[in-house]
Amino acid sequence: MSSDIHTHPTHFVGIAAMLAGTTVFAAMDSTVKLLMADFSVVQVLFFRAGFGLVPLLPLLWRSGIGGLATRRPLAHAARSAVGLAAVTCFFLAFQSLPLARVTVIGFGAPLLITALSVPLLKEHVGLGRWLAVAMGFSGVLIMAGSDAMSGGGWSMGAAYALAGTILYALVMVMMRIMGRTETALTTVFWFSILTLSVTGCALPLVWRTPDAQAWALLATAGILGGIGQLLITQAVRLAPASVVAPFDYFHIVASSSLGWLIFAEPLAPSTIAGALVVVGSGLYVLRQEGRSSQ
Repeated sequence: MSSDIHTHPTHFVGIAAMLAGTTVFAAMDSTVKLLMADFSVVQVLFFRAGFGLVPLLPLLWRSGIGGLATRRPLAHAARSAVGLAAVTCFFLAFQSLPLARVTVIGFGAPLLITALSVPLLKEHVGLGRWLAVAMGFSGVLIMAGSDAMSGGGWSMGAAYALAGTILYALVMVMMRIMGRTETALTTVFWFSILTLSVTGCALPLVWRTPDAQAWALLATAGILGGIGQLLITQAVRLAPASVVAPFDYFHIVASSSLGWLIFAEPLAPSTIAGALVVVGSGLYVLRQEGRSSQ
């Protein structure tokens, strides 16, 4: 892997951006989980998108309004719609599942990205990586269905988390394709605008006036989300999706720590087992990617 990074310096920067982005998103997830106990997903999404524009202001000041121009409005609309659906699913999952469990289920995304990179990005994936993808995603399914295995049936939270994982993987691949012509600023800006437009239409129906603490949480979630989006978008622009995606695994460390500190959520044995299977599979995929790039 080190040879690949030395050959392609931007890959190292992409990996660093992915690590930073997932850590920021773990903090945002904790804030969103607090908010979802009192507010509808529509209201949380609206303010997450609105305050998420704040980190873009310095970039907008530097580039000017022309920096938001795009020749691919339909691609932005498609990416934004899928992205909004993915975020909605994850936010709903936070209502009933521990942070670490949602994160572990979400770890299926890097594996799905590897699979999707074949038809959509024309990247080569060998038999070993296909087997790792199959093993890893089977771990995700076991993790998501752990309630069903104990006789409780699939929970809606697990179903939302699994749906969000699939949609998020598709978003990552779409961003990699769009990254060939679109900047991170443009991508994040138009996603925020579409989210504000869609959720704003429904906001009067679910409005609940926040108090001072809630306003602070809403602003924090939005600003962290905006920073995280910029970092992740930059990551997949600077390096192949199959290189940077496995580094998302640091998310489990931050999520489990914050879940324990803020919500007193212990790590269940099934969560630990699922994490080991998925992370192990992802690291194998990363190792094979490094070898194939040498």
